[in-house]
Parts: sequence; C-alpha cells; structure tokens
Amino acid sequence: MIDSTFSSASVVSRTTVLQNTYRLLSMTLLWSAVTAYLGMLFPVGGIGMLGIMVLAFGLLFATRAYSNSGTGVLLVFGFTGLMGFSLGPTMNHYLSLPNGSEIVGTALLATGAAFLGLSTYVQVTKKDFEFLGGFLMVALIGLIVVSLVGMFFSTPGLSLLLAYASVLIFGAYILYDTSSIIAGRQTNYIMATISLYLDILNMFMAMLRIVSGGRN
Repeated sequence: MIDSTFSSASVVSRTTVLQNTYRLLSMTLLWSAVTAYLGMLFPVGGIGMLGIMVLAFGLLFATRAYSNSGTGVLLVFGFTGLMGFSLGPTMNHYLSLPNGSEIVGTALLATGAAFLGLSTYVQVTKKDFEFLGGFLMVALIGLIVVSLVGMFFSTPGLSLLLAYASVLIFGAYILYDTSSIIAGRQTNYIMATISLYLDILNMFMAMLRIVSGGRN
C-alpha cells in the first residue's frame, strides 16, 4: 500500500535539498535564456546542431558522474547552456510568425504558471506522487514513439495532440520530481535540478506548439 503523505524525518535536510534545487534551477534557467539569445544571433543547424546535442548528452552523463562534487555544478551550467543555445533556431522560427513575440511570451507565462502551481500544490498538500513513476515512463516512451512516427506522417492535428500530451506528461513529471525531493528519495540537488529543468524545457516547447497552433 502506498503511503500518500511524507514522513517527518529529516525535514530540514529535505528542505535544504529543495531550496538548493530551486536556487540552482533559477540560475540555469536564466543562463539558458542568455545562451538561447546567443543561439538566435548565431543559429546553427545540420551537423552543427547534431554536434551540440551529442556534446549536451555527454555533459548530461558527466553531470551524473560528478553530481556529488562542485564539478557537477559547472557541468550543469555547461549542459543547460548548450540546451539553451540549441533553442536559438526554434525561437527565431516562432518569433518570425505573426504575433511571434506574443506567442513566445504566452508560452513562457503558461509554463512558469504551470510549474509554480504544480510545485506549490505538492508542497502544500504533502502528497507523494511516487505512484506515477511507472505510468510516466510508459507514457514518455509512447510519446517518443508517436513523435518519431509523426516525423514521417506529420499532420497539424497530430502535432497539436502531441503537444497537449507533452504538457500533461511533463506536468505530471513536475509533480513526481518535486515530491521525490520532499519525500527524501532524491537527495542530490544537482540531479534534481536537471530533472526539473528538462520538465520545464519540454513543457515550454509543447506550449509553443499549442499557442501557435491555436492561432493558426
């Protein structure tokens, strides 16, 4: 039987991990915004983008290996910086659309509101969302498979459907990852930051498709 509430043990330790996670997450999001702007000024594509993504994945694995040291913090900034830079061409695309600035701004506000709302809900209710773990893994694999199929049989309707599904899945991941910190299952704030950063990034990309799709 799953315990739906958190125990009172090590409350101070869990609070410290949560505070450190939010502090580092805030800095990496700001850093990603800076590198995304650089990516807009100096967009890359093709082999260049492939190289960036390979390097980013390498940094992701290195971050996990050094997650218990100060080096891990530097690697987090390296990873999130590259992820932000890779958004440059995407931002240029959406900003080139009619009302592009409004589309990007709306997606940013919606993502921020969703993250704050979901995180606050977990902290206030103290509910443990560990039970979502298996479902989310299956849902994520399904999303990836359908997305790959959609690359060959792309339709506006499918793209919008995948975007809504992404918002739901990564919203649930925010609940899951936040509760993992509060429950004490995730005790490394560096890895917790990576998890929440990817949740927010993927939700933002989905929000962009939803907002732009709703105006077309």
